[in-house]
Amino acid sequence: MMIPSPTSRRKARIEIIPLIDVIFFLLATFLMISLSMIKNQGLNVNLPSASTAVSQDRKVAVTITVTKDNDVYLNQEKMSLDSLSERLKELKDQNPNLKVFIDGDKQAYFQGAITVLDKVRLAGITRVVIQTKGADAINQ
Repeated sequence: MMIPSPTSRRKARIEIIPLIDVIFFLLATFLMISLSMIKNQGLNVNLPSASTAVSQDRKVAVTITVTKDNDVYLNQEKMSLDSLSERLKELKDQNPNLKVFIDGDKQAYFQGAITVLDKVRLAGITRVVIQTKGADAINQ
């Protein structure tokens, strides 16, 4: 009769399936965190729709937002129209190829958006984009 040994004769082995689960969990976590770190310069407004809307490059750009209450924000910082002009001139001096994105709520008073556009042009900035929703958003 054989008596079993108190020490196991089985070799130790690393279970790989739980390791793969942990690695996929970490990968998904880092992916979600990196997606949430995308720089959002403007405020959340209800943009008007346009059938000719195209995507623009935002590498060297600032965002001016006009809310439906006619408040003006430069990269999420609320400011008056006079201080907006001064700040835009400073930014233009720092970067001559500066691009300005104007986000206007579709319920905003149109004169507010035109006034902001005038301030941008007076600062000498000619690369101006007015943000809109794409053609697929018109049907929704």
